[in-house]
Amino acid sequence: MAASSDVKRNYHVFLSFRGTDVRHGFLSHLYVALDQKGIYTFVDSEELRKGEEISPTLVRAIEESRIAIIVFSENYASSPWCLEELLKIMECKEQNNLMVFPVFYKVEPREVRGGRESYKRAMDNHESKFGKEKVKRWKKALS
Repeated sequence: MAASSDVKRNYHVFLSFRGTDVRHGFLSHLYVALDQKGIYTFVDSEELRKGEEISPTLVRAIEESRIAIIVFSENYASSPWCLEELLKIMECKEQNNLMVFPVFYKVEPREVRGGRESYKRAMDNHESKFGKEKVKRWKKALS
């Protein structure tokens, strides 16, 4: 595994978010504000989201970023895609010193960490489809 100094950093910031919740409001304003400050930011497009596994393009973008901003919103945990992205972000945090900043958009941190309300419902729904082990990894990443 590459040391953090060996990792190629193409992006200043990688934005992780649930598109249906924030893409055309909060996220677009955040992106513009970062861009105006000269911060090179990766924001995925809907075309990259095919199937249930995150694409190699997104994996590479996460690996090549200095900072990840995770926008936790009401429906973030309902997306297996977002949760897989979160796992990759947390892996890069541990292995490549990726800096991670959470943003809580219309949810409380305790809801995300503690698996309350919409996050608990999402995890309960995922368990039947993806199994307990995968959901356990997602819960750990959320905490």
